[in-house]
Amino acid sequence: MNVAEAFIRRPTATILVALGVLMIGVAAYFALPVAPLPQVEFPTIAVDGSLPGASAETMATSVAAPLERSLSSIPGLVDMTSSSGLGRTQIALVFDLTKPIDSAAQDVQTAINAAQGKLPKSMPNPPSYEKVNPADVTMMSLALTSDTMPLTDLSRLADDIAKQLSRLPGVGLVDFHGDQPPAIRIQLDPDRAAALGLTLADVRTMVARQTVNAPKGTLSGNAQTVVLNATDQLTDPIGYRSMTIAYRNGAPIRVGDIGNVVAAGEDTRIGGWINGKPGIILDIHKQIGHNVVQTIAGIRQQLPAIKA
Repeated sequence: MNVAEAFIRRPTATILVALGVLMIGVAAYFALPVAPLPQVEFPTIAVDGSLPGASAETMATSVAAPLERSLSSIPGLVDMTSSSGLGRTQIALVFDLTKPIDSAAQDVQTAINAAQGKLPKSMPNPPSYEKVNPADVTMMSLALTSDTMPLTDLSRLADDIAKQLSRLPGVGLVDFHGDQPPAIRIQLDPDRAAALGLTLADVRTMVARQTVNAPKGTLSGNAQTVVLNATDQLTDPIGYRSMTIAYRNGAPIRVGDIGNVVAAGEDTRIGGWINGKPGIILDIHKQIGHNVVQTIAGIRQQLPAIKA
């Protein structure tokens, strides 16, 4: 018997069957789990290294190059892009889709440890990494401003808030803009220092030697032993002004004799403004593999606790 014969003899049933198949197809189309243009996120990790005062050329040759040689041996690495600027180097690593982001992070940390011996000894902190794509746009921004609190104190508060936000699920990186960590700035007069036979390097060396919190040892007696707990670190401009850095003709030369000491931020050439007022901006980036909407909802739930 011909298969089409049954449909030809029953046209009404054939039309109903066709309409039923069409309705099932339409319903199934909107329930498809795969989007027509799926958003694929490659496992991406950003490595950051800093060396204050170094030029872009120095960062590229002394920091970026050793890191790149060590990171290039990681299995599953698809693309590596580095950029160097004044005092900072950032390397973006893109891995294959089959490589888990946590496994890639472990390999990146191992490569950074292997390159430590070839990096400059003067780096204040070892290179760090974040599970975030530096090319992604900011997921959320928070602004901090105050009419009574100076920026140096506001920077401490912003650092505490950033640590709390970093622990939330889905947050990959919290970036600062306009922060001014507290610091003591020594403003030397090169002419006055040269007249006394001193260079800027001499002053820097003596200041570093006299502000180290080194162990002092113990005092031992027949009945007891006392641990010396004095500190050599200075925390205010007055202490730095009276610091002796050299002797000339038996007379001490202090920092205040060849310059001025003020309490200010680490970098006075950066800043952030909110509605015309100086402040600090926290840019929050999502972690690779997490949903933006869910991450922002989790941050909003924690904002009242953070404000308190």
